[in-house]
Amino acid sequence: MNKFWNSRVKGLSPYVPGEQPKDRQFIKLNTNENPYPPSPLVIEAIQKAATDRLRLYPDPECTEFREAVVSRYGVKLEQVFAGNGSDEILAFAFGAFFESGKNAQALLFPDITYSFYPVYAGLWDIPFRAIPLCDDFSINVEDYKIPSGGLVLPNPNAPTGITLSVEDILSLAEYHEKQEKVFVIDEAYISFGAESVISYIEKHPNLLVVFTLSKSASLAGLRAGFAVGSVELIEGLRRVRDSFNSYTLDRLALAGAAAAVTDFSYYEEINRRIIATRQRVSQSLKVLGFVVLPSSANFVFIKPPNTGGAEFFAELRKRGILARHFNKERINGFLRVSIGTEEEMDIFLAACEEIIRN
Repeated sequence: MNKFWNSRVKGLSPYVPGEQPKDRQFIKLNTNENPYPPSPLVIEAIQKAATDRLRLYPDPECTEFREAVVSRYGVKLEQVFAGNGSDEILAFAFGAFFESGKNAQALLFPDITYSFYPVYAGLWDIPFRAIPLCDDFSINVEDYKIPSGGLVLPNPNAPTGITLSVEDILSLAEYHEKQEKVFVIDEAYISFGAESVISYIEKHPNLLVVFTLSKSASLAGLRAGFAVGSVELIEGLRRVRDSFNSYTLDRLALAGAAAAVTDFSYYEEINRRIIATRQRVSQSLKVLGFVVLPSSANFVFIKPPNTGGAEFFAELRKRGILARHFNKERINGFLRVSIGTEEEMDIFLAACEEIIRN
């Protein structure tokens, strides 16, 4: 049916999400979902919201959710934007802050990073430059201090899990502020060992911090996220959103999201467990001969010994374990493995040992 597509759609290379199997039971370590359940307060809030008021539109301002963010992070209500997961917010940010067209300056992001970034750039016709990571897959911040159309970085980076220091992030924010360009910092995995820069938005009005509840709040199935930044940046996001759909979060999602942000002590505890499991698994994999990149996320990026990434992925799948393999230059020998429960990771480690032995 492509004869009905316009030139924009014909030129798109859409994002390919991780597999969500339906035909058999797997240990799912491929999409960075939190292995532990949401806070009981989240379930309670959703149940209370499931009334006949679902016949009414939800609050387009997402006030309850945003007020929870205000209380948690000490920012102002007008500095918070709520969206249908961080993916939607990032899409709005690309449309709001980076110029389109072949004559525009190129947007900067790493060559190995969240693979939705080039998709958004293609959707909005934004020229971009993918800056190569260092040989050890770290980010050299000096590579990003060049004239550009703006900057997008995840911290920690995905799929590597490697984090940047606050000092490095703020130095980039300062440089791009002088260029009058927006710096979007994607903190999808910030709760697993890195430090947020939300507290620095007052000092750097070009800094937009994007957060999702999918990972650290065990709410991948709810679809909620938020961004924090200057009033001007938040208004830019609102203008793009309201040109698409003013009601991006439904009543149940708003109730659950607000409860999740409020019950941060529950999530701090389960995420400490994930960090401890990640450290144990990383050490065990090194003993088995894997290359394991230093991770501050809820996953590890690993290279198996004596075999390719695709082959090891297939062997794990035969044993009922899903990981994520990216068939891309420089990283096609690696696998990204989400951190599951202690029991799931014991099964994963036993499978790795068996595959290597055989």
